[in-house]
Amino acid sequence: MKDGEVTAPTYILVHGAWGGSWCWRDVGAELDRRGVTWRAVDLPSSRNGADPSIGLAEDAAAVAALADGDGPYILLAHSYGGAVVSEVASRIPNLQRCIYVAALIPSPGESATNASRRVRVRTRLDDAIEVDGDFLRLNPVLAAKALYDDCTPEVSTWAINQLSTQTLASFRSNRESEKARTETIYVRCTNDHAVDPELQQLMSEECDFALSLESEHSPFLSQPSKFCDLILN
Repeated sequence: MKDGEVTAPTYILVHGAWGGSWCWRDVGAELDRRGVTWRAVDLPSSRNGADPSIGLAEDAAAVAALADGDGPYILLAHSYGGAVVSEVASRIPNLQRCIYVAALIPSPGESATNASRRVRVRTRLDDAIEVDGDFLRLNPVLAAKALYDDCTPEVSTWAINQLSTQTLASFRSNRESEKARTETIYVRCTNDHAVDPELQQLMSEECDFALSLESEHSPFLSQPSKFCDLILN
């Protein structure tokens, strides 16, 4: 790199509960087309057959492991991934900013579950969740309406078939880190049926900037090009 040349940031993409790096299939292709460097994590709490004790700390460690260079980095978090990014952000070297998309941002000492209860509104996602011992599963028919209502039937079916279990411990683990000293941006999804827009408004008030996107919960699959326009600009 020449003196004075600015290094472009690497985007680290952090999926939500029941998801995986597969969530970013279309966004990844779009970022590649635009010459943007990116990495996507597979959170250990979202793996089928995961140890039921895996929680927020293990998920944060998986994200930290991707930031193995000098950066700069941008953390992009979706849904439960917001709790993970909030926990790990202070440990990422040369962190440029955090972008939260329809995300939960627990306060220090608060869990993702408690953060979600700041607004007592039952969503379609709540109706889709099924408890299975130490894990949470999603009813596939109800989950399609909760998560992928704006997607084509083909994309929705594909995504539903990828969904995993989620450890209860991940939602119940308290955030232990303090707020990172970096710019934070919140993207509110205005037609969301999973994280209520009123709750998103509260979360966005904790960030430096807030943007709105006319979308349901998964704009990275329903409108990947427009989503990339937003996060890159």
